[in-house]
Amino acid sequence: MFQKREEECVNGDDDTLDSLLADLATVNNSRERANKLFQWLISPIPAKEDVQYGVNLDVTSYTNGKRETHNPPGRALPYTVWDFYESGCSIRMLNPQAFSSTVWNVLSILQEQFGSMAGANVYLTPPGTQGFAPHYDDIEAFVVQLEGKKHWRINCATDFSQTGCISSLANFSQADIGKPILEVVLEAGDLLYFPRGFIHQGNCLPDAYSLHITISSYQKNSWGDLLQKVVPAALEIAMEEDVEFRQGLPLDYLTYMGVQNSDKDDPRRTKFFSQIERLMKKLPNYAPVDAAVDQKARDFLHNCLPPMLTSEELASTVQGAPTRWERGQVKDVGAQINTQTRVRILRAGCARLCSDGEAVHLYYTTENSRVYHKEELKSFEIKPEHTDAVEFLIHSYPKYVTVESFPCDAAEAKVALAERLFERGIIHTAEPL
Repeated sequence: MFQKREEECVNGDDDTLDSLLADLATVNNSRERANKLFQWLISPIPAKEDVQYGVNLDVTSYTNGKRETHNPPGRALPYTVWDFYESGCSIRMLNPQAFSSTVWNVLSILQEQFGSMAGANVYLTPPGTQGFAPHYDDIEAFVVQLEGKKHWRINCATDFSQTGCISSLANFSQADIGKPILEVVLEAGDLLYFPRGFIHQGNCLPDAYSLHITISSYQKNSWGDLLQKVVPAALEIAMEEDVEFRQGLPLDYLTYMGVQNSDKDDPRRTKFFSQIERLMKKLPNYAPVDAAVDQKARDFLHNCLPPMLTSEELASTVQGAPTRWERGQVKDVGAQINTQTRVRILRAGCARLCSDGEAVHLYYTTENSRVYHKEELKSFEIKPEHTDAVEFLIHSYPKYVTVESFPCDAAEAKVALAERLFERGIIHTAEPL
């Protein structure tokens, strides 16, 4: 940070500071001016990192078979957190991507590989202690040992229904789970993977602390999760289009159906089940599978981290555009895009076209926050005459294409669409503008 400012002075380039001071001269609140100047001075470090118990950090312990959380209310300050650690508690950082650019970078890349949100927790555990009871999770887990070492025991699910589980469960007793199928000590640089539903526990050996990060993905990303969106929609369409789904139930069905009648040997029950089966077999004819997949895609895009830009990408995106305030004037205003400008989507998965039956919207991740769901899902409507051009851009990735090649009728429409996508960070140019 100091080196950056020193280089600016050595090179005689004080335009940036002059521009900032000129901008601050228009701010008529001295405290706001001071805050803006300080933030510029320490950039990119934020002026305040607010870590809250239960939101960003948990304090946990597992002693004599009992798992406890020790979070006090309010902000997690170093004095209190380290006191908990010295007392034998584990510290879990819940969303390190909000504070660490390295973690943000890793997760923003991996989410594209998984097609599902990639998250992370960081765990610091004192020597000779254990922070969590044996439990299984609803995520695919990749444990990377960063410092120290940790002893892990992995058990199969206690019954088949837990394999690929749909929710997390904590606090098995040691007697419940039997012998582990894998027992290993991870040291710095080691990786351990275990799938959803596998019971796991980690404890520190007496001679070493442990710092590890768990990278997770594939939460709520099963066939069943997709069918939860497909089936209700299919049933709604079937009831609108097929009279058989709207026919009334038998007058006396309550007398032979239901749990209290489940042991009855009644031919009416057989006929009832046959009708249910027949209607269920017709449902796939009404299933809006693509629309349901788009619902899943919108959820995924909302969950996504924004892309972390490389220096080359920054120079060729709206974030690095040369527009600036200089000596009382706005310089290089407007994205200098023309029909010969070569562009491409910033990331393969950063934007998606979806239709609600009435209009087509482009959903995108480039304005998401590093804090989970801090921002609403971002989208804007695409004109019908522009949908082919957006599809063309998405399907052309990773190739750059000229704005001229957009399948739009008029050159003005091509440039206008490119500028709109550029302004939202969805596309970048082959060369800096």
